[in-house]
Amino acid sequence: MARSDLLIDLVDAQRRGDGSRFRLLVETIIAEERSNQHHLVADRLSELITTSGSTELLARDDSARPVADLLHEVVPRRRLSALQLDGHVAAAAGELIEEHHRAELLRSHGIEPRNRVLLEGPPGNGKTSLAEAIAAECMLPFYAVRYEGIVSSFLGETTSRLDHVFEFVRTRRCVLFFDEFDTIAKERADNHETGEIKRVVSTLLLQIDRLPPHVIVVCATNHGELLDRAAWRRFQLRLALEAPSRAEATAFLESMRARLGGDLGLAPRTLADRLKGASYAELEQFAQDIRRRYVLALPDSDLGGIVRTRLEQWRSQAHQ
Repeated sequence: MARSDLLIDLVDAQRRGDGSRFRLLVETIIAEERSNQHHLVADRLSELITTSGSTELLARDDSARPVADLLHEVVPRRRLSALQLDGHVAAAAGELIEEHHRAELLRSHGIEPRNRVLLEGPPGNGKTSLAEAIAAECMLPFYAVRYEGIVSSFLGETTSRLDHVFEFVRTRRCVLFFDEFDTIAKERADNHETGEIKRVVSTLLLQIDRLPPHVIVVCATNHGELLDRAAWRRFQLRLALEAPSRAEATAFLESMRARLGGDLGLAPRTLADRLKGASYAELEQFAQDIRRRYVLALPDSDLGGIVRTRLEQWRSQAHQ
């Protein structure tokens, strides 16, 4: 059953005529019932608030419509401790996770945990991994938005599909992930964008505003300068994940050497110098490729030759 404090707040919201607060509390109860495997109760409550007479809700598509083509469910396996993160980013992410682990304590003081996160930085430096780690640490399902299912060439259909996604997640404890957020949240002041895109952005930002605290929305972008200015204000936590410095690259390559259980041909510091400008993903791929080629060439492996070849390929690609 729902907690007593939620029931008290629910009755108080109804007494005050605060419809939005009432709905948010019901959605919180639904999410708790789902987490306790009480799906029949959760489904019945969801049906009641969806058909309770709100003209806004009745105008939408049926909330039970399948979302398989709109969301991709990922089993979160990355842990925060396994990621190579800047100290500030790691601390901020840890605080967010603690807030959701101790949400009941916060709510007893009239405070909700933060649930809107924006990750910015060049590709390959851990934005998706951090979003997945947040889900893993909070023990929540991880849903990634599939733009190929969301974005439509037909007027109004993209907005409708977005509505359906948010209607689905609102009654579930989960992490909702938008990768390449600038794809769908572009600056509305751009004269090159159509009126339809501007309506999509308006709907998206409104839906993010309306998300209950038990849904953590994480949005990632490689191009923060392309985001609509109003989008920035929606996020309570904004974190920059930059390419690694020399010291950070060295530490990461040392951890990769330990994880892969073998030498990488050169000292991590030397490799970090030779791979200057590489992202974390590129460093990981480089280290794995060396070990892969070494193992496949056993027993006559020439580790030095493998490293030289791969470094030449790296320099060639870097100058393209």
